[in-house]
Amino acid sequence: MKTTSLFFLLLLATCATMAQTSKGAKERIKIYSRAIEGNLLGDPAERDATVYLPPSYQAQPHRRYPVLYMLHGFTDNDSQWFGWEKHWINLKEVIDAALSEGQSKEMIVVMPNAYNRFKGSMYSSSATIGDWETFVARELVGHIDAHYRTIPEASARGLAGHSMGGYGTIRLGMKYPEVWSAIYLLSPCCMDEGAGNTSPEFMEKMESITTVGQLDSAGFFEMATLASAAAWAPNPARPPFYLDLPFAGGQVLPGTAAKFSANQTLYVVDQYIHNLKKLKAIGLDAGKQDYGISGATKRLHELLESYDIPHFYESYEGDHLNRIAERIRTKVLPFFSEHLGGE
Repeated sequence: MKTTSLFFLLLLATCATMAQTSKGAKERIKIYSRAIEGNLLGDPAERDATVYLPPSYQAQPHRRYPVLYMLHGFTDNDSQWFGWEKHWINLKEVIDAALSEGQSKEMIVVMPNAYNRFKGSMYSSSATIGDWETFVARELVGHIDAHYRTIPEASARGLAGHSMGGYGTIRLGMKYPEVWSAIYLLSPCCMDEGAGNTSPEFMEKMESITTVGQLDSAGFFEMATLASAAAWAPNPARPPFYLDLPFAGGQVLPGTAAKFSANQTLYVVDQYIHNLKKLKAIGLDAGKQDYGISGATKRLHELLESYDIPHFYESYEGDHLNRIAERIRTKVLPFFSEHLGGE
């Protein structure tokens, strides 16, 4: 009787241990970036990033893992996305759920903090914000490969992102096919807006923002315009923001507006078709109620089709936020589980 009771106690303890270890671990690290160092905005070159380690990482010290790099959206950061603070999504819980449901294989997941003075780097490169492309594609990947048990090959690296992060994903994916083999865009922004809002009221409001102190009270669209200008139309001769707006005196400036267009996906993607064809897998989706973004995502899908580039595309019932956690759990993580190489 005692032996039987002891057996069941051991069994329960084993089950409890397995339940605990079925969840991964997260850690927040700092990476110094020479690429971002010296940016005119004065944003710190030491950047935070969160790293998710799968459940077996500690128990299997000789095993190596594929890596999924995730890019957050505008106004967000890695701390919010990974549950270090309360937010509309907790990516760690999403990954743990996908693993427990058998929808995902184990992988390391990494998210850098791309929040800057204007609330988002656009994952772009300029003297004003620093070279975010090099930071993510070279320095971040190099650091993770050097400090974690990754499979340090493009075939085992994926890149995905939401909103501004979706834009960053296609921007970096089509420029660095030697770094990542698979990409997935969730509700990607900034693909075809041109100069953005050019109503007289908005232009006047934007031109009235002339001091750093005014940024605290600036709205979402004002900050998004400043972030885009800092990334795509830098001007080292115009402190304190070191950028050019695409309009002045209530008139659109064609030259500066062209700089915006030259960085928007649907206007430049044709120049990167050969690189996109090097990728093993491409995925993109957007909610039907995510107006503007839904239409632009569909046009990117149609363009990829016209070039006979295989890809996954879906337009689903949803808006910009309300089903993103579900999409990552049921679409994104299974997508990379299928397409990333692993041990």
